[in-house]
Amino acid sequence: MNIYLQILIQVLFSFSATVGFAIIINNPRKALFACGIAGTAGWLVYWSLYNLSLGKIFSNFAAAFIAGFLGLVFARKKKMPAILFNIPALVPLVPGVTAYEAVRTMVIGNIDKAIQSFIIVSLVTGAIAMGYMFAQLINDLYLKIKKI
Repeated sequence: MNIYLQILIQVLFSFSATVGFAIIINNPRKALFACGIAGTAGWLVYWSLYNLSLGKIFSNFAAAFIAGFLGLVFARKKKMPAILFNIPALVPLVPGVTAYEAVRTMVIGNIDKAIQSFIIVSLVTGAIAMGYMFAQLINDLYLKIKKI
């Protein structure tokens, strides 16, 4: 498949998933486009790094950092809470398929594979949390340096 078509598909689906979730959680209308941009940027970082064989953990960390940082930028620009942008931007990164596979393999009785999948889900979730925390840390350091 053509690389440009793949990128277009990734952009369309990540943007629509992010905006759709933002609508479901009742985000203000003026925040929807920015939510979509933050979610799409995070997903494209994840997708690009993962396709460069940098692994799920690092790719999710970097993607969460970008999504979190953009959420903070949009929050400052639109004078709205950052959580309105960060939570929907997280949706494309959630390891739902891996979590489903973990539960499914546990129900089937393949405990070794289930434990392996649960560990991957835990590591990915931790990487996402660390990416957001790192974005907040960088933002706080920037604001302190700017204030001095």
